[in-house]
Amino acid sequence: MNTAADSHDADEGASALQALLPALRRWPDVEAPNLFAADASDRLILDSCAAASGTGSWPASIAVIGDHYGALALGSLALGSTSVRVHTDSLTARRAIEANLARLMPEAAERLDFFPLQQVAAQASVVLLALPRGLDVLGEQAAAVADVAAPGARLFAGGRIKHMSRSMNEVLAAHFERVDVSLARQKSRVLTASSPRAEQPASSFPATATHQVRGTSFTLHAGAGTFGNARLDPGTRLLLENLPDLSEHSTLVDLACGNGSIGIFAALRNPQLRVDASDHSASAVASTLAAAQRNQLAGRITAVQDDALSRLPDASATLITLNPPFHIGNTVTADIAFKLIDDAARVLAPGGTLLCVFNSHLRYRSELVRRVGPTRQLARDKTFTVTASTRAH
Repeated sequence: MNTAADSHDADEGASALQALLPALRRWPDVEAPNLFAADASDRLILDSCAAASGTGSWPASIAVIGDHYGALALGSLALGSTSVRVHTDSLTARRAIEANLARLMPEAAERLDFFPLQQVAAQASVVLLALPRGLDVLGEQAAAVADVAAPGARLFAGGRIKHMSRSMNEVLAAHFERVDVSLARQKSRVLTASSPRAEQPASSFPATATHQVRGTSFTLHAGAGTFGNARLDPGTRLLLENLPDLSEHSTLVDLACGNGSIGIFAALRNPQLRVDASDHSASAVASTLAAAQRNQLAGRITAVQDDALSRLPDASATLITLNPPFHIGNTVTADIAFKLIDDAARVLAPGGTLLCVFNSHLRYRSELVRRVGPTRQLARDKTFTVTASTRAH
């Protein structure tokens, strides 16, 4: 039976949540117009969990996966959780959560911590999840939760209806005994998966694939959260097929390295070359390091999580490669690409080269000229363009 005190606590939590969500910021991510730090699906996930838990009994301990800016993690703190375990693959998302926590709820800092995907839901009874773009990623996340969560655990997975499919229900049903679908609200839904199955299906990730370009064979080894997984995407292939002579360079900075394919190929083709790779994605960094090991390049390739190239000083590199993303989550925007191009320009030494591949319809060449320097086209097909930009003196 719920007491008056329970009801009062629930009302206070709801009021705190109402004040919190509009105040969240996207920083240090791109603060693009009309892109909000909390959306309708975040609110529906929190409301669905609250309704399932009962008035006044918000979970004291909760796990959160895929939170972008803190709506789920900080929302849980506002509603009364005393322990929030968070996994987000994106470094910029983690920094945004940390920044929002420090600005809005500094007193709760000790109640929130970050964990790898395979550990975040250990013995958890309740897990909140922002649905990812890909079914492979959802499968990897669902498997990670089901492997370590409490026997009767419930997973509340929400997203915008336009980005959801019935296949998501099937992916969750492979790992949980029951999947329920919420009513739509503000163009969002929540899938509630309950009770992890005792027998889990075999996972196809990490995936391994061998590729050959210009007579050079290399193997990629990648998790589902890595862009392209272990595949060689067509844009990267076009760049590799037209990679210029790199014999004058000793170091390649591989920005937004993904599965590591550019750095792996360049290192195999150029024995003098060391590769300094980075990506905002923890999965991408792990995949690049695994691929370096597979191709016996571990001594010449490093990979770290970084927000663009924040770790590198100005004018410190002579060669940078970049295959920039053109979306943030489910939102298509050029802002993230321009942020990466600008940081590449900062780090390039005068006369240094940025090799870039991008979807041709995005017409980045004029921006590369403006932001980096003189730019020439190395290759173009019906979909992609490869350019070389020289940092102006």
